[in-house]
Amino acid sequence: MRFLADTNLPKALCRWLRERGHDCVHVLDVSLAQARDRRIWDYALAEDRIVISKDADFAALAARSGRGQVIWLRTGNGTTAALIAHLEPRWGRIETLLAQGQPLVEVP
Repeated sequence: MRFLADTNLPKALCRWLRERGHDCVHVLDVSLAQARDRRIWDYALAEDRIVISKDADFAALAARSGRGQVIWLRTGNGTTAALIAHLEPRWGRIETLLAQGQPLVEVP
């Protein structure tokens, strides 16, 4: 799977995903750190990437456009280690839902 991590997430998340065999870039890596959500969304669609964000706006964009996929992390702020520890036991289910074509995977 191909992912685009939003600016509100650590770049280390991309490393974690790459270790699991995925292709992940961070908005900082593609000069979109200061871009509006719509521009980030359009980039993700053009590059066939799944957006990972804490921003609810991407969930709304996925619902409105009928295209693309989003992992919406509803977790609070914390360390990178805490984020990874939170995702680790849930990741298998997240991958399954994405593979099934779910446009929005919400992770509380």
